[in-house]
Amino acid sequence: MSDTTGKKAEGLLDEAKGRVKDAAGGLTGDAKMQAEGKVDQLSGMAQQEFADLYDDAESNLEKATAFVQDRPLISLGLSILFGTVIGALFFGRRRK
Repeated sequence: MSDTTGKKAEGLLDEAKGRVKDAAGGLTGDAKMQAEGKVDQLSGMAQQEFADLYDDAESNLEKATAFVQDRPLISLGLSILFGTVIGALFFGRRRK
């Protein structure tokens, strides 16, 4: 998770840098700098959101793995049930 913490910090830094550029561009009337600042802000926000999503997905994967390890027979039964339902939905019954 230290990797995602680094990505969050990098995103926060990019967002802050973008805010400064945006403000400086607004004060000096430099539209290009202001636009670059807005892009940096959005990039930083996107990096932070991606890191949060990655953490959530990693947590859910750990929960699923723990469930399968703790209850292997129930997991096998659920897999068979879902496989049968999906097979029936996609392929239906074959008629002769």
